[in-house]
Amino acid sequence: MLDTTPVANHLGFFALISYIITLLPTTLRVVFPRTKKTEIPKLLLKYRRQIGVVAFLFALGHGILLVRKRNFDFFALQTYWIYVQGVVTFIIFTLLTITSNDWSVKKLKRNWKKLHELTYLAMFLLVWHVIDKMWGHWSYVTPFGILGITTITILFIVRRLRERRNKVSKLKSIKQLTINN
Repeated sequence: MLDTTPVANHLGFFALISYIITLLPTTLRVVFPRTKKTEIPKLLLKYRRQIGVVAFLFALGHGILLVRKRNFDFFALQTYWIYVQGVVTFIIFTLLTITSNDWSVKKLKRNWKKLHELTYLAMFLLVWHVIDKMWGHWSYVTPFGILGITTITILFIVRRLRERRNKVSKLKSIKQLTINN
C-alpha cells in the first residue's frame, strides 16, 4: 500500500530530479553520442550550476522539514549512523553549491574539478539513501525516484566504461604510431 507523500518527501524528490538533470549533459553525450547534435545537452550544460543550486535548495528544505518532524538529537552518534547517507550527501551538496561560481573555479583551478567529482559519490549515496529510507513505506513518488537515480547511476557506469575504453583505444593507437615511426 502506498503512503501519502509528505511535503518533505516531495522536496527530496524534487531535489533528486534536479540533481539527476545536472548529471545528464555529459552522460547523454558519451552514452548516446547522437544527442551531441541536439540542443538538450548544451542547454542543460549551460544551466547545470543553477540547476545544482536549485537541487541543493530542495535538499535543504527536505532536510529542515525532516529534522523538525523527527526531533533529531544532533548529539547522539546513533542519529548520524541512521542518516549517514543523507548527512554525507548534504555535506557534499553544500560544498558543491558554495563552489558553484566563477570565482571558485578561478581560485581552486584543478582542485575545483576534483571537488566537483564528489557529485558521483553523492549519486551512489543517494541510491542507498532513497532505497534505505523509503523501504517499507513507499509513496507514489518513490518508484519514480528509485527509477531515476538508478537509471542515471547505471548510465554513469556505462559512461565511465566507454570513456575508459576510448582512452585505452587512443593509447594503443599512439603506441602503434610510435612503433611504426
